[in-house]
Amino acid sequence: MKVDVVELDQWSRPSGYSHATIAEGRFIFVSGQLGQDNVKEKLEGDFLSQVGQALKNVAEILYEAGSCPKNIVRMTWYVLDKRNYIAERKAIGSLYKNIIGGVYPAMTLIEVGGLLADGATVEIEVTAVI
Repeated sequence: MKVDVVELDQWSRPSGYSHATIAEGRFIFVSGQLGQDNVKEKLEGDFLSQVGQALKNVAEILYEAGSCPKNIVRMTWYVLDKRNYIAERKAIGSLYKNIIGGVYPAMTLIEVGGLLADGATVEIEVTAVI
């Protein structure tokens, strides 16, 4: 797999994501993952706990597909309240580095009015290339 990050000289460097990625290979499209323990089928507690579980779910799916988090080229986060994300950015960054690693794909965060599961506060979907 080959991935190139697109950076623009005149633009400020993004923090925690890339403006764009260019990839060649086989694509893996991971459906939106909630902060739910899929074995127990139970949502984890607060926003930060759900973020950690959603990232773990993404990683587990990628490993099962014969890939890994370093192959993520695009990530979309859906959150109920962007203020939670902003307030927890530092802790989210630590979770992200521990679970996903040092890959910073093209990323979008969208504040939404609701998610499918009652009590869900975040949903994360990714595209990976192997």
